[in-house]
Amino acid sequence: MSSSQETQRFRIGLRVDASDGQCGKLTRVIIDPVAQSLTHLVITPPHHKELARLVSVDFVEAVESDTIRLRCSKQEFDQLDVAVDVQFLPADTDPMPFHATDTAHSAGSGRPEPIYSDRIPVGEVEIRRADAVHAKDGWIGAVQGLVIDPRDNRVTHLLLQEGHLWGRKQVAIPIGSAARIGDEVRVDLTKEEIGKLQAVRLGSGH
Repeated sequence: MSSSQETQRFRIGLRVDASDGQCGKLTRVIIDPVAQSLTHLVITPPHHKELARLVSVDFVEAVESDTIRLRCSKQEFDQLDVAVDVQFLPADTDPMPFHATDTAHSAGSGRPEPIYSDRIPVGEVEIRRADAVHAKDGWIGAVQGLVIDPRDNRVTHLLLQEGHLWGRKQVAIPIGSAARIGDEVRVDLTKEEIGKLQAVRLGSGH
């Protein structure tokens, strides 16, 4: 794996700052599965999921251990494409067909309930924090982020959250061994092979 000077680590959950202050946190990453490159970040302001913005990777100025810095102002950030679609479920409609995390239903509220759905550019796929990761021989953990070559935005590794399988070791899986299938990531390696991969240190922001 390349040194930290040659790569950028986009950990989902990192603070994101515009040129004039914080604009939110990184909540999703969008990749081109054919080119295996990072194309967009989804940045969500605190407590306002409906204000999440789809930010081209070209806006990224720097990636530090605990912060991503953008080359735009907060006003310019607010004018970017929205990253979620919001529809409203009538208050007297049974919300059970919808997943609990996708609704803000409150029994007896008497108000329409918002239903959020992610917006993803055509032909691309999203990676979310805690997406399940499975090796050839079973579950191994969850996604924490991506490692990127900043020269061409190509994804080089998938960062795996710390898990009980390897103590508190941070694992980076070569992207060529991983594929998004449905709502999870499949890795063409065994647990033993993954356990032998080089550990990475994410710095003070971890």
